[in-house]
Amino acid sequence: MKQTPEYDRIQAQMQKGVITLDGFLGDDSRKLVDIIVADTLTVHKRRTTHEAIVERMEHFKNLGLKGLGNFITLDEHFEVKVETVRGLLPSPFGGPGMYGKTNTTVHNKRLGRTITYTDLHIHFIRDHGFYEGIGSPFRLEPDALIEILEVGTEE
Repeated sequence: MKQTPEYDRIQAQMQKGVITLDGFLGDDSRKLVDIIVADTLTVHKRRTTHEAIVERMEHFKNLGLKGLGNFITLDEHFEVKVETVRGLLPSPFGGPGMYGKTNTTVHNKRLGRTITYTDLHIHFIRDHGFYEGIGSPFRLEPDALIEILEVGTEE
């Protein structure tokens, strides 16, 4: 896939200090389309989809909202906490909406692993297959999401 001028513009919006202090790319020097393609290949190798990952992310977020900022136990091996802070963030990809600063933390007790993601991450993955650049402090590794959230495989 070739990087278009539109993706150049989006990638410029993702730099440190433009929308957020840390930006969305970390120290990843690849073109935006190459980051997206590499993560999409990882997801496909795990025999799942961005949509299946997002479904699990939303599942835990929706259940965690009942905890009012405290960890709640969902079943024999998941705990989840959803916290919100004031403010909204635009997507560097553009689009009609702003995204709340909602953090969802999922702890998989069976694996002893925890992951935290935001509403903006859900948008990035659902609409663009973007998990942030390598070295970004908020990057979500597709493999980690699939394992910790126990995302099912596609037949």
